[in-house]
Amino acid sequence: MADNDTRSNASRLKRRDLLKAMAVVPAAALVPFGTASAMTHAPAAPSSAQAAAAPAGAYQPKVLDPHEWKTVTVLSDIIIPADERSGSATQAKVPEFIDDWLGFRGGETLAAVRGGIVWLDLECQRQFTHDFVDCSEAEQKQILDRIAYPKTAAAEDAVGVVFFNHLRDLVVSGFFSSEMGVKDLPYLGNQMVMDWEGCPPNVLAKLGFTSSGKKG
Repeated sequence: MADNDTRSNASRLKRRDLLKAMAVVPAAALVPFGTASAMTHAPAAPSSAQAAAAPAGAYQPKVLDPHEWKTVTVLSDIIIPADERSGSATQAKVPEFIDDWLGFRGGETLAAVRGGIVWLDLECQRQFTHDFVDCSEAEQKQILDRIAYPKTAAAEDAVGVVFFNHLRDLVVSGFFSSEMGVKDLPYLGNQMVMDWEGCPPNVLAKLGFTSSGKKG
């Protein structure tokens, strides 16, 4: 009986919290990203519980709580999974990049990302009775297919579209500015050249120039 009461209380609390979140999500998540007032709030310090739960030497999120961190991590690897060319977004430490960036931006930008995660969980709860991170891959794909393509997304999914597309930009930016992402491109800049021998002949030929630099 005690276990049933505990589960009942937890269920009521969860529904109450979801209803409260539902009331504030549209306002928070529709705030444009990167507004001037986004710098007005300092990032929250990680809680002692978060610090205690983290393995020694592991990155400790500055602003994202454990559930938000897990959600960003799952989304990051969905957006950029590991393949034959390179590792995944999390292997490139993209969630760390996003958490650090949100700590710098703070304010409305952080509120918008948090609002987007709440929206995502509410939709998954409504359709699948789970938060996004607890859904199956097929369920996650189903919800993301609704918000990944702005031109075909439904108007009622506008909050999710804004959130996901901004997060995708952050994941891509974080990945391709990492050491792993630079190697994946492959990016050949920032390399010292001891002797400049001019443009390679094959490149000149492709551009229609002769070896003397004249248009052929």
